[in-house]
Amino acid sequence: MSEPKSLDPILPHYAGETPLLWVAHEVWDHLWPWSTHGFRRARFLQALSLGAAVAVTAVWGLAAAGHIAGGVVIGWWAGWSAFEILVRMQSKPYIKQGPWWGRDYRSASLMDMTCYVLFKNLLVGAGLFLGLKSLGLLSI
Repeated sequence: MSEPKSLDPILPHYAGETPLLWVAHEVWDHLWPWSTHGFRRARFLQALSLGAAVAVTAVWGLAAAGHIAGGVVIGWWAGWSAFEILVRMQSKPYIKQGPWWGRDYRSASLMDMTCYVLFKNLLVGAGLFLGLKSLGLLSI
C-alpha cells in the first residue's frame, strides 16, 4: 500500500538543486526562519523577530559566559520557539513530507509547524546545552 501524496505540494526554490547545494539550502532553511518573501509580507513581524533573535543570541552568550542560569535560557528558548512558529508560518509555510533525505514538501498547518519548530529547537537547544556544559561554560 503506497502512502497518499499531499494535496498541496510545494517546491522551495532549492528543491531541484544538486545534492551539495540542496544540503546547504536545507541547513540554512532550518537555521534561518525568515525569507525575502516573508519580509515583504509582514515587515513589522519580521523586524520584531530579528530583534528577538538578537535577544536570544545575547542570552545564549550570557549563558556561555556563566552569567545566566540554565533555566532562564530554557525559558528564552521556549519563547523564541513560539515566536519562530509565527515567523515561519509567514515566511516559509511548508514542511518536508516523508523522510529527511527526501525532497517532497507540502504546505504546513499550524500544528505541523508547531511540531516541526519545537522538535527542531529541542534538538538545537540540547546540542547547545551539551556543548556549553562540556566546555564548562554552563552550570545546571
